[in-house]
This record gives sequence, C-alpha cells and structure tokens, in this order.
Amino acid sequence: MLTASGLSLQSPCGTIGPMHAMLLVAALLIAPAPLVASDLLAEARRLYNLGQYDAAERVARDAATNVATIDRARVVLGRIQLERYRRSNDPADLASARTALRTTDTRALDARERVELAVGLAEALYFEDRFGAAAEMFESAMDGAAALGPAAHERILDWWATALDRLAQTRPGEERTAIFDRIAVRMTRRVQEDPGCSPAGYWLAAAARGRGDLDRALDTATASWVRAIYARDRGVALRADLNRLVIEAILPERAARLAARDQKAALAGMIAEWDAFKERWSR
Repeated sequence: MLTASGLSLQSPCGTIGPMHAMLLVAALLIAPAPLVASDLLAEARRLYNLGQYDAAERVARDAATNVATIDRARVVLGRIQLERYRRSNDPADLASARTALRTTDTRALDARERVELAVGLAEALYFEDRFGAAAEMFESAMDGAAALGPAAHERILDWWATALDRLAQTRPGEERTAIFDRIAVRMTRRVQEDPGCSPAGYWLAAAARGRGDLDRALDTATASWVRAIYARDRGVALRADLNRLVIEAILPERAARLAARDQKAALAGMIAEWDAFKERWSR
C-alpha cells in the first residue's frame, strides 16, 4: 500500500495497514528527543557527582561539541581529568585537565561555574606541587563557594589548609610556624561561625601540632571531638581523622619529648587515657 508520499511502509509480514501506520507515527512522536546541550551538561555533572567518570566524560564531550556549552563543558572535563589523576597518578590525565581548564573562556560561565573553575585550577596547581599558589587560588574561591553549598565550602577549606600544610613542610622553622598560624586564625574564625565545620575542627588541632605546641594540639583535638556532635554526620568523619592525628602524631611526639626512660610505656599510658576519653564522649 502506498502512503500519501508514495512510499510503501513494509513490515516483515507485508504491507503495514492504516492502524499500524498510525501506531508507528505515534511511536515516533513520543520517542525521546536527543538531549539538548544544557541537558547533556547537567547529565555530565550528575555522572561526575556519582563518580562515574568515564560516562561523565563521554557526555561532557558531547556537550563540548555545541558552541553554547563548550566552555562550561570544559570545566566539567577538567574536573573529571583531575579526579582521574588523583587515582591514576598518570601525567597525561593532569595534562588533559590543565588544557581543558586553561582554555576555558570565563565569560561564558555563571558564578557557580567560575568557582568550580577556580577550584579546578587550584587543584591542578596542587598536583604540580605548587602548594603556595594552590593555597592562594583556593582562598580566592572560598568566598564564592557559598554558591556551591556548605559541603563544597568545607571541601575547599580543607583543600586550602592541606595546600598550606604541604607548603609548611618545605619551609624553615619560623616560616613554617607563620603558615600554621595562618591556618589557625582562619579555622578559629570558622569554628566560631559554624561549630559543626569538620575541616576547621581537624585543622585547629593539626595546626597546633605543626607549630610544635603538642599540649595545645591535644587540648584542641579533645575539644573538637566533643564539638563534633554539631557536624552534619554527627562527627563520624571528623572523629576518625582526629583519632589518626592523635594516635599517629600528637601522642608519639609528646612521648618522645619526655625524659622518661621508657617512652613506650609512657605512650601506652597516653593512648589508654585517650581511649578512655573517647569511650566517655562517643555515642
């Protein structure tokens, strides 16, 4: 049977009748349309947040073929490649991330995407061991991070302190102390603003330890342990980090400073006291 266009609609069983043709047209009308560029970008972000980086990259590259979303897609691609580098340590992944990020036209980005770009650039600098420059980039992004939500703000704060901590390890005594003072000042202010800020709770103790004030470090870790109930996860992540800091760094260094002949016994006593404290103050 010929249609109005003169074409025959064939099925394996022969010519399609009028009802079948109507059903075919209806199916075509309700078939999902290809994702538009903005939808592709949103899907790439969703997959990235789920940790599905291969799939996220494929979708982001599709979004990058559209002139309207190419620069926004480059931000996502850069972040994907950075996450790959974190896992692979392959210089090619870092080079790909750097290329995607540095070629982004910032005029095409909204406020949120500008912060994401700044964080990506800072991470790339960090992975190049340019810790001072990375810290400056993270700090410049921190105020705008409110647009990304409290969790993102905390991650950037943690990145900033981590970069400064790595920088401090390359500096002589007085400079190192000044860097840890810088961390302590910001983290003190952050805890005053939000007692549940986990990075602040951790880095207050870590900064005191970095300055060599081990008694203050232990006191701060103890206070942060108690204060952890304000955190969104009730302190699960913070307390795990604090425990490692106390057991692996603060207490061994305190024991090493003692004049006692048996430092192992002194350390064992300190650990027992810490464990007893945790038992009293844990849920």
